[in-house]
Amino acid sequence: MQYGGTTVYKPGLMARLRDGMIQTRDWLDGHGKKAWLMAMIAGFIFVWPVGLALLFYMIGSNRMFSCQKSSSRRYRRPASSGNSAFDAYREETLKRMEQEHEEFMAFMARLREARDKAEFDQFMKERRDTDERPVTL
Repeated sequence: MQYGGTTVYKPGLMARLRDGMIQTRDWLDGHGKKAWLMAMIAGFIFVWPVGLALLFYMIGSNRMFSCQKSSSRRYRRPASSGNSAFDAYREETLKRMEQEHEEFMAFMARLREARDKAEFDQFMKERRDTDERPVTL
């Protein structure tokens, strides 16, 4: 799609589902094993195939028996390497990457808002055009 001379990528349903599942996984990882267990139990109660899928995923990814809280780097910092210059560089780089990620996510939100506005404006224009046509019988 093009809006204002700029090509905008509109992700398909599968890409949006994958992104949603990744965000859910990261959120559950951030809240630890109890959150995973509660999600699995809720899955069994409401839609048993979802609970079963979560059980297999937890066993396969070692989330069921692991004591580690998170695989997401945002929630924990790596231990010191023993080299203070490298540790400072790594810390600065991680902070810069997190800031760039936040800026990129804000950019994507603005892009989605612009796309939604353009689609809404086009809808309103089409609606206005159909309302202005004379009705012939």
